Parts: sequence; structure tokens; C-alpha cells
Amino acid sequence: MALVDNAVYVDGHRVSTPHSLDETFEVMKENEGFAWIGLYRPSEKEVRAVATEFSLHHLAVEDALAGHQRSKIERYGDILFVVLRPARYVDDEERVEFGELHVFVGPDFVVTIRHAESPNLAQVRERMEQTPHLLALGPEAVLYAILDQVVDEYGPVVAGLENDIDEIEDQLFDGDPEVSRRIYALSREVIEFQRATQPLVTMFESMQRGFDKYNVDLELHRHLRDVLDHTLRVVERGDAFRQLLQNALTVHSTLVGQRQNDEMRHLSETSLAQSEEVKKISSWAAILFAPTLVGTVYGMNFDHMPELHWTLGYPFALGLMLAMGVSLYVVFKRRDWL
Repeated sequence: MALVDNAVYVDGHRVSTPHSLDETFEVMKENEGFAWIGLYRPSEKEVRAVATEFSLHHLAVEDALAGHQRSKIERYGDILFVVLRPARYVDDEERVEFGELHVFVGPDFVVTIRHAESPNLAQVRERMEQTPHLLALGPEAVLYAILDQVVDEYGPVVAGLENDIDEIEDQLFDGDPEVSRRIYALSREVIEFQRATQPLVTMFESMQRGFDKYNVDLELHRHLRDVLDHTLRVVERGDAFRQLLQNALTVHSTLVGQRQNDEMRHLSETSLAQSEEVKKISSWAAILFAPTLVGTVYGMNFDHMPELHWTLGYPFALGLMLAMGVSLYVVFKRRDWL
């Protein structure tokens, strides 16, 4: 049996630590106390043995065996079936690790089936055993303590997510290309965190409605309301984180678009500057080409060229070269090529 701890309590004090379920059942009946049985990743056979011993509803047992349930509370006669999604922040990997905890609460027993390292139920049991007046209130007090521990362990998760979001805000304005991937990854974790925490509010409200019907002690009323207040703060932080990440995505898209526009503007300015340079080079090339053309014609040395024997031929050629150059310069200047 994957028993982590197994104890029978009478008036808030541990009176026995049985080694088997059969022994637990016998001691519980003899002393008229209640049993608190903690299981860690039990097999199907072990779960069904517990279900048979305490007459657990088959639908609740199937949910416990299937796992991957959402946070919820269901009542089967005088037995409560509670599913919780504890979480812990893994600092080295900067991610949130989610677990699953199933709790069966009956008139004289509590059975916890834990599928992850979190929450620390040994700490819950130790704290409750140190406050026998609270433990004496019965299985409902144990459920309160478990809920309180799960909600308390959300605190470091909230702090870790908040730190990651602060880092993302710094990355946004540093132009880190990996920031979009990190935003999406963190968004998925925040959504999963909301799925784990938001149903708790409805669960607590449902439990409060049944306080009078099932004669829950007034002291537990107060403790559960306190846990509800903490839960509401956690849920509000989760909603704020999701909104911040959506804003971060919007800002990231805006910044990427702005950088692209700046790059396009820079390319356009560069292209325009290059175009102006090409115009100038082309203009001067055309101006220099005109005298070359005249000189080339007069340098052919044909016998039948009237200008070769003309007295004013040389000054005329020079003047023609100068006139063509000046004309081209004026034309290019008017068109702002020079």
C-alpha cells in the first residue's frame, strides 16, 4: 500500500498509527474517532481497496483513477469528493509545475490521493496535530487545512510569475528577439494557473452554502472565509497577469511594427540618397561625354573633312565642346540633378 501516513484521531489527538486499512477501520470504530489516510500515487488496486473499505461512490473513484481533472467539489451523499490543482514554481527552469490532489471527506474519515510533490501534506498534518482543538472538529477541519496549504503554496507561484513578467517588460524595450516566445510560454502557464485557481472560488461558495445544512462548526466558517479571501487575491493576480501579458503582446507587436517602419524608412532614405548620387554621376558623365564626342569626330583624320582646312575649325570645335557642356549642365541643374 502506497501509504504515506495513516492515523486515527480522537478529540484532536492521534491515538493510533495502523499499518493496514483493515486495522484502521477497526481502530476507528473501536475509538469512535476519524481516520486520516494519506496515499501517494497509489495503484488502481490500492484505490479500489480504499473505495471498498469506505464505500466511496464509483463515479468519484473513476475520476480519481483517471486523473487530469479540473478543480472541483462534488457531494455523493455524506461524502465530499474534492479535486485540487496544487502548483509550485520551479525557479531553475522558470516554469510552473502543476500537480493533482484528490480528497475524499466522509463523516469519520479523510483520504488524500496525491499525484505530485505538491502540496506538502506532511506539513499540514503536523500543523493540525499541534492544534488539537481545531483537529477535534473532525474531517472538515482537515479539508480546511488542506485547502489552506494549497492556497498558501500558490503564493510563491504568484511571486515567480510576477518576476517573469517584470523581466519580459525589460526584454520588450531591449529588442530581445526571443521575447515573443517567452510571452506565449508564460501566457500558457498563466492560463493553466487560472484553470487551477478560479474554480476554487465557486467551491468555497458552495461549501459556505452547506455550512448550516451539515452543521459545520462556526470556527471552521471563519477559517474557510479567510482562505476564500486569500484565494480571491490569488485569482485577481492571475487575471492581472493575463491582462499584462496580453498588453505585452500588443506592445511587442507595436514595437516590431515600429522597428520595421524605421528600417523601411531608412532603406527608403538610403535608396533616395543613392538615386541622387546616380543622378549626379550620370549628369557629369553626360557633360564629359559631349566634348569627347566632338573630339572623337575631329580625330578621325579623313581626307575629305572640310573643317580640317578651315581656319576657324579649331576654335569652333572648342566652342562646340564648351557649348554642349554648358547646355547639358544648365539642363541637369534645372532638373535638380546637380
